[in-house]
Amino acid sequence: MVSQKKQIQLAGELFEAVQKKKIFPDCKQFVDMVPKDDPERIFRLWEKLKDEPIFDLKTFVLTYFEKPEEYSQVVNINRKKVCREHISSLWSVLFRKPDKAVSEFDSLIPLPNPYVVSGGNFREVYYWESYFIAQGLRADGHEKMILNMVRNFSHLIKKLGYIPCGNRGYQTDRSQPPFYTPLAEMGVKLFGDDLLSEVLPHAEKEYNYWMDKDENEEKHAVSFSIQKRLGPEDKVQTSNYRLNRYWSDRVTPRQEYWNRDLAEAKSYSGNNKSELYRNIRAASESGWDVNSRWLTQNNGQKTLSTTDILPLDLNTILWYMEKKISEWNFKAGKDEKARDFERRAYQRKKSIIELMWGKSEGFFFDYNVRTKKRTEHWTLAAVYPLYFGLATKDQATKIASHLERRFLKKGGLVTSLQESGLQWDAPYGWAPLHWMAIVGLKNYGFNRLSDEITKRWMNLVDQVFQQTGKLVEKYNVIDLDRDNAGGDYTYQDGYGWTNGVYSALDELPKE
Repeated sequence: MVSQKKQIQLAGELFEAVQKKKIFPDCKQFVDMVPKDDPERIFRLWEKLKDEPIFDLKTFVLTYFEKPEEYSQVVNINRKKVCREHISSLWSVLFRKPDKAVSEFDSLIPLPNPYVVSGGNFREVYYWESYFIAQGLRADGHEKMILNMVRNFSHLIKKLGYIPCGNRGYQTDRSQPPFYTPLAEMGVKLFGDDLLSEVLPHAEKEYNYWMDKDENEEKHAVSFSIQKRLGPEDKVQTSNYRLNRYWSDRVTPRQEYWNRDLAEAKSYSGNNKSELYRNIRAASESGWDVNSRWLTQNNGQKTLSTTDILPLDLNTILWYMEKKISEWNFKAGKDEKARDFERRAYQRKKSIIELMWGKSEGFFFDYNVRTKKRTEHWTLAAVYPLYFGLATKDQATKIASHLERRFLKKGGLVTSLQESGLQWDAPYGWAPLHWMAIVGLKNYGFNRLSDEITKRWMNLVDQVFQQTGKLVEKYNVIDLDRDNAGGDYTYQDGYGWTNGVYSALDELPKE
């Protein structure tokens, strides 16, 4: 938990006063500031002065807290005519040197190796986005930075036992989709098997975090049973499962979105606001923040129920992790451990197929552990089994058909078939899901469809770049002339995974 005495910009009365007063455009500004003096002294001074008639809170904060680096102050490149050239020239601007020892009052968790920021108001590394940034780094010849990414994440796993959403103290309650193992595999392919001895212990440690190995209660991993009656004698068969969900231990508003989460709670009809905050934080851990797949019907009203959902994408990545850890242990001569992870991967794949594959629909869905039923949300989470190779050829064929007939729009793939007003639903498309869909389709031989999606998506990114000179976090793939103004973040010179995926797609072989 955050120390209110040392990091008064993250919790406590002063923090709440600053956020409620809205003295900065977004809540993240204050939590990234650093006290210039002893925090306890600053807090006592604030308590003494706050009720004075001439007291101005913003002036006080700017006097006693160091402002964080402004992205607009460090980006200064001339716009290139061609999008790919612009991205190539942008990488060095987004690179950061290793963090020096930071103040114990700082919310930043320092990284020992160079790293890449996404742009915008981000001054730190974000977990799953880094994997898609790495695709572009590889395409543009920055392989050493990929190795730095792997080693920075190894450092965080060693330090914390897992990789937080971002390397900030206020984000340590949650991780993000665990792409460390696929990123490490990219590093192994680039730098050789010698890297295996370095990454394997960290991959196993992160896996233990997701499986709650050192916990006395179920958090990320959920065990449950399903009973079925079979045959003319109506015999009861019990099947046991252990699958994963997103989770957070904290049941308060997120510090970096404090006012947004408080507003969400005000409109919440339920009694348990602590669980609402947990579900908001769990949705944030998913990376799909927020999407209709986390909403369930409860007494006729839609309720955010992230922790009830066993997500297809998370469990597919964990299957890949089990499979890869098994493979790496065989290479290391640890056959017993390798066979154990092989069995885990087999059981998880079996569970995913049994619970998440809709045979009649020909599509993968999430699973609601509370209702013991598949959800009805059609989303691009279904491309994960194609990207990681879990799907059968028949399943891939059916998914490809749905992608072409139902998800493919003028500007690429829509994230879901639901128009909810939420950013991870229609009409929006996102770079990471395009990368996984395009590569996943190629994995199963659907090259024509893969190339068509690539063309439409890159044309849309090009169109917005030609109009604005910018790349953004997400795009309206249905109405190409509207609502491509940067999403949650203002127009900026590049956006992490959009940069990375565009460059990687430009290098991908076409038929």
